Amino acid sequence: MNDLMIKNIKSLILPKKTEGPLKGKEMDELEIIDDAVVVINGKKIVYAGKDTSDFQAKEFIDAQGMIVSPALVEPHTHVVHGGSREHEMSLKRQGVDYLTILEQGGGILNTVERTREATADDLFNKAAKNITRMIQHGVLAVESKSGYGLDKETELKQLEVSKRLEAVFPIEMRHTFLGPHAVPKGRDSEEFLDEMIALLDDVKVLADFADIFTETGVFSVEQSRKYMEAAREKGFRVKIHADEIDPLGGLELAIEQDAISADHLVAASEAGKKQLADSNTVAVLLPGTTFYLGKNEFADARGMIDQGGAVALATDYNPGSCVTDNLQMIMAIAALKLKMTPNEIWNAVTVNAAQAIDVDRGTLDEGDDANLVIWDAPNHEYIPYHYGVNHAHTVIANGQVIFERPGLKL
Repeated sequence: MNDLMIKNIKSLILPKKTEGPLKGKEMDELEIIDDAVVVINGKKIVYAGKDTSDFQAKEFIDAQGMIVSPALVEPHTHVVHGGSREHEMSLKRQGVDYLTILEQGGGILNTVERTREATADDLFNKAAKNITRMIQHGVLAVESKSGYGLDKETELKQLEVSKRLEAVFPIEMRHTFLGPHAVPKGRDSEEFLDEMIALLDDVKVLADFADIFTETGVFSVEQSRKYMEAAREKGFRVKIHADEIDPLGGLELAIEQDAISADHLVAASEAGKKQLADSNTVAVLLPGTTFYLGKNEFADARGMIDQGGAVALATDYNPGSCVTDNLQMIMAIAALKLKMTPNEIWNAVTVNAAQAIDVDRGTLDEGDDANLVIWDAPNHEYIPYHYGVNHAHTVIANGQVIFERPGLKL
């Protein structure tokens, strides 16, 4: 006897499990089964497919004609940080660009100061609210970056808090050391980078990946190569914040270094986008950041996909350039501004997002962990269409209901 059956599912969304990320035309392939059921025993999927009488269960959930998918995967966040930066909104409205705000001691440097001042408990309690909202919006796997310490003590504190979040919440997490996220005021970038390279040994027990911000006024391609090579020698898989503002060749560097992901890529070169197809690097696009910063040029998702590359989507939750916990909103922006199809979007927030952070999530095959969402929507196209709201009705983690949307009592 199985533990749980979800019945009366109007449509079941089944991304394809693969060894590597879905690329090019594969991203527009998505199996959708109407009139479906999902059967769960313990923490595992026993069956997900067409309605059948072949299974019995102790408990039932009536999906009431709603749709079901794997839980979403969030592959790029800066969720552990101190403070907030709402005061910078007026500067952005006046047209002050990010690098200017950074030079004035704002941006990352402001958050660094607040994060250094915060206790571990302060950071945990703040991040726990964000993680809770992510779960309520259908996310059950999250990548969490450090990078708001820029010193040994605070970087370790951020990563320790990140590990603590994973121990408390029923989600899968990946932890990324982003020590070279900015250059502290008054410091030489090369000298500081050497300090962050020396810190790799200390963070190895806490971090899964090593990341660097490759951008004008931060770290050059040459410096980033030095860091990534050092990280790889110490056993890290590498990531990169690449080509967000200027086309420096960060995407090409990511491919050269076999990075698991290259993120942002708004200004990626045509050569880099073409090379993406011949790599297993996932382009993690963050259209919410472009939207929040009020810019007109979005990452060229169509160019990447149409040339055979792999794309994932993420919020880039952070206190300065994209303050949202709602990955569903990013799905809508991807449809409107990145010109991605609904199938591509669903694959980008499930299987490809999982590939970008090396988690076994995003599918509902037999034997998979039972992490799924019941969505209050008539079909899979509706969620990116009806934007800015939470369509998640029920979230199930490891076979247990952990969130169910309450109804109005009139």
